[in-house]
Amino acid sequence: MRFAVTLSIVALIAGASVAFAAAMAADPQRERAAVEAGRLLFFDTRLSEPPGTSCASCHDPGRAFTGDNGSGRAAPRGSRPGTIGTRNAPTVMYLASSPGPGFSEKNGKGVPSGGFFWDGRAATLAEQALGPLFAAHEMNNRDAASLVARVAASEAALWLRQAYGDDVFSEPGPALVAITSALAAFEQSPTFSPFSSKFDAVLRGKARFTPQEERGLSLFTIAQKGNCAACHALNPDSRDPRDSLFTDFGFHALGVPRNNDIARAGEFDLGYCAAQVAGDPSSRRWCGWFKTPTLRNVALTAPYMHNGRFATLREAVAFYATRDTHPERWYPNGAKFDDLPPTLHGNVDVEMRPYHRRPGQRPALNDEEIDDIVAFLHSLTDGYAP
Repeated sequence: MRFAVTLSIVALIAGASVAFAAAMAADPQRERAAVEAGRLLFFDTRLSEPPGTSCASCHDPGRAFTGDNGSGRAAPRGSRPGTIGTRNAPTVMYLASSPGPGFSEKNGKGVPSGGFFWDGRAATLAEQALGPLFAAHEMNNRDAASLVARVAASEAALWLRQAYGDDVFSEPGPALVAITSALAAFEQSPTFSPFSSKFDAVLRGKARFTPQEERGLSLFTIAQKGNCAACHALNPDSRDPRDSLFTDFGFHALGVPRNNDIARAGEFDLGYCAAQVAGDPSSRRWCGWFKTPTLRNVALTAPYMHNGRFATLREAVAFYATRDTHPERWYPNGAKFDDLPPTLHGNVDVEMRPYHRRPGQRPALNDEEIDDIVAFLHSLTDGYAP
């Protein structure tokens, strides 16, 4: 029988990971050991059943820690032949900045925010790391004991003992806590948050935008044009890149077109509401809402949206600008929001700019302006060298 990621395991990881984080902060040597253990675990292809798939298989450093594990499709291939995931693998970069799950105020309303995964179902980075290890369509581990045994025989074992104690492998439960906490420690390291893009260099006064990038930034922020910054928040007046993470960590219902490459007939991915407590009628209002990802390194993270519907960055920007003025570009026969049941179409945002426009009206952005925004988004790629 497959190992169950029970609420007790999740609670154990949530509580222990907080305690571990405090201990690491007080002991830099243990913190370095935890990060090294997490690094080795992240790239270890022996930690799946069958072996061959690691965290990096779906979160490739060369693709800003996204990827498809060789599927060539909008969702990653799993460790077992013929299996494929249900969503586009989001970037893990800058993820450590996300708060835990909760609600925040937006336009005078309380809306869900924080958490991890597209639907926010994990409360911490450590809990997020737990999910793929045991998901049947991902790394497919069937029980904690066998996974822990493989880790105990790996190169990471020495570092885990240094970070979490010599008896770290004595029981599967605590060992699993250490494993996921080490992965979280690695994901909190500068590897995942380098702040080394051209945008960051401009903030620091060490580079200048091209005229097209400058126009793109303006269009990105102006509410009457792209209004992208309403969800992909930034502070261009701050010289601290940490003030510009290009996400508000909130959730949004965009009505992204159905992607038949991964969609299952008769099924809908309902996002946030599907991750909530079963039978809670209040969560229905959030069906179709997905977490806003960071746009840092977005030029490297194709395809786009939770279902990977858009193959190029330009296509994704054009969708935002023309979803409501030219729905026939995106939906069969122009019938909007085809990846939600008709009863839930009312959840989709049709009020915030530029979604308030109607068919026949002029889009908020023309082709040249879309190109300008795309040029600006390329400036968010880390590793910039003047």
